[in-house]
Amino acid sequence: MKEEVRTWHTKYLSRDLDMLIFGHAGYPVILFPTSLGRYYQNKDNGLIDAVAPLVDAGLVKIYCPDGIDGESWYNNYIHPADRVKTYNGYEKMIVHEVIAYALQDTGRERVAVAGASLGAYHAANIAFRHPELVGHLICMSGTFDIKQFIFGYYDDNCYFNNPMDYMPSLKDEYYLSLYRSMGIILGTGEMDYCREENKRLSEILTAQKVNHWLDDRAGFGHDWYWWKKMFPEYLTHVK
Repeated sequence: MKEEVRTWHTKYLSRDLDMLIFGHAGYPVILFPTSLGRYYQNKDNGLIDAVAPLVDAGLVKIYCPDGIDGESWYNNYIHPADRVKTYNGYEKMIVHEVIAYALQDTGRERVAVAGASLGAYHAANIAFRHPELVGHLICMSGTFDIKQFIFGYYDDNCYFNNPMDYMPSLKDEYYLSLYRSMGIILGTGEMDYCREENKRLSEILTAQKVNHWLDDRAGFGHDWYWWKKMFPEYLTHVK
C-alpha cells in the first residue's frame, strides 16, 4: 500500500499541519482521528490495514489529517467561545486545504468523510455544513452533540456547529436535496455508549426525509476492534 506524509503551513491555524495519505487512486476519503488523536492514529490502531485491499485495488484513497481537539474542544484553559472559534479555523483548513487537495489529487468532484467517536462528529459536521463537497458520510460510534464541551455556554457559533440542534430546524431545500443524495451510514452497536446519539441523529434524518443506514449491530461496542469490522464494509458503498 502506497503511503506518504504531507506537511504544510496552514494560514487558518497559523502553524504547520501533517497528513498521512494512503493509496494511489480511487474515491477520496477524509478520515478523521478520534478524540485527541493525531494524524497517525488510524494507522497505528489498524484501521488503515483493515481496508488495505480496497486501497490497493485503487477503489479509495484515504487522507488522514491531524486533529486539534486539544486546542479546541478539550482545551479547558480557554473560554468555550474561543474553543468553537479554534474549531472553525480547523474546519476552514479541512475544507479549503484538505478537501481541496484531495479533489485535485484524485480528479473527483466530491469526497467521502469518515471517522469514529469524535472523529465521526468532525465528519458529520463537515458533511452537513458543506454537502456540496461530500458524497458520502461514514460515522462509527459517533458522538454528535458539542454541548458536553462548552459547559452551558451557547452562541450562534455553537449552534451552527452542533448538528443535533441545526439539523432538526433546517428548512433550506437546497441543502436538504444534497443530504438526500448523500450516502450516509451511522454505525453503532448495543454496547456502544454513543448508541443513543446515533439513534437520535437517525430520527432527525428520518424526520427530514434524508435516506441513511443506521447500522445498529448486536454485540458491538465502542472500540477499534469493532470499527475495524465496520469500516471495510462501509467503504464498499463508496463509489
